[in-house]
Amino acid sequence: MDSEMEPMYLPEVEGYDPPGERGEEIRQMRAAGIPIPQLLHLLAFKPDRTAPLTAFTQAALRGPSPLSPGQRELIAAFTSRHNQCLF
Repeated sequence: MDSEMEPMYLPEVEGYDPPGERGEEIRQMRAAGIPIPQLLHLLAFKPDRTAPLTAFTQAALRGPSPLSPGQRELIAAFTSRHNQCLF
């Protein structure tokens, strides 16, 4: 479990070693001592169930919009900060 983040009380999820790109991302963050966002654990645990959420997020941040992707990222970062959530 990541020492700097509050546990989400789902040890099976946080302790899961996922395969693929998402798993490699988690392993690199862990090796570098970077706190792993709890959402990343959830997305990696059951990717077949979380793929639609990932696709929605990418479409919202990168799809057609009067706002640039940078502006949308800034809004997301501000909202996360306001909610005291790591972005």
